[in-house]
Amino acid sequence: MGEVTSLTGRVWVILWLSVSSFFIHADSQDGDFGPFMRSLNNQDYGYQVIGDVTGSAPVAQIEKFEVRPGDCYWNKSWNDCEKDRERSELSEKQKTTVAGSEYWYGWSIYFPKNYPNVYPTKTALGQFHQKSSHPVWMFQNASGGYHLDDHVSGTKQYYQLIEEESLRGQWHKLEVHVRWAKEQSGFFKVWVNDEQKVNYQGPTMNADKVYFKYGVYRSFLSRYKTAAKKDEVPRQIVYYANVKRGKTRESLRP
Repeated sequence: MGEVTSLTGRVWVILWLSVSSFFIHADSQDGDFGPFMRSLNNQDYGYQVIGDVTGSAPVAQIEKFEVRPGDCYWNKSWNDCEKDRERSELSEKQKTTVAGSEYWYGWSIYFPKNYPNVYPTKTALGQFHQKSSHPVWMFQNASGGYHLDDHVSGTKQYYQLIEEESLRGQWHKLEVHVRWAKEQSGFFKVWVNDEQKVNYQGPTMNADKVYFKYGVYRSFLSRYKTAAKKDEVPRQIVYYANVKRGKTRESLRP
């Protein structure tokens, strides 16, 4: 399983929980987010807090997520290896956000210049999941850049956020304002680099609780292998910075 290396900055490793996850303590820089835990990846290289290697991040230390071929794991309720998936993600430990809650969420994301788009494999880079149910909002890189996928109604609707040609080599700031609701009082609004891209009104959930996950999560690996005629999906690295939740937009500032 490997030794846990010392992390500085916004998180500290608290405890190895199992072969697939460990708890991470979030400090006050995360707004009112609670602890996160690693999800279905225990490789040392899979998640690291490092100094800003880009030279332009909004904060001094950033989070590096890396997925290499074969990075699939399992727990008692899910098996990425059997379901054609690989990932390195962090997941909220305290899954307590309920209908009627209203929050602002924010993060910055950076795709290196050599980041490969592995479409038709889908790569999720941030998602709002429901406890004991399915995801409802997924931020994904597929064909055509970075987009938001609405899963609430069961029918797919895509909102284009960042074009493929603008994706790499620069930081992109995401801000999300949500009222979690099972009826029409809900809303889901997204700004990218201060430009509003999504202004959805209606149900934003259909289970009892939602929680946030982020990192690199790729599904349907066999699609890429078949299309590219290769035996594996190439390595992907993505950086995140200033991941926060708060009650106001101002609370998301670094």
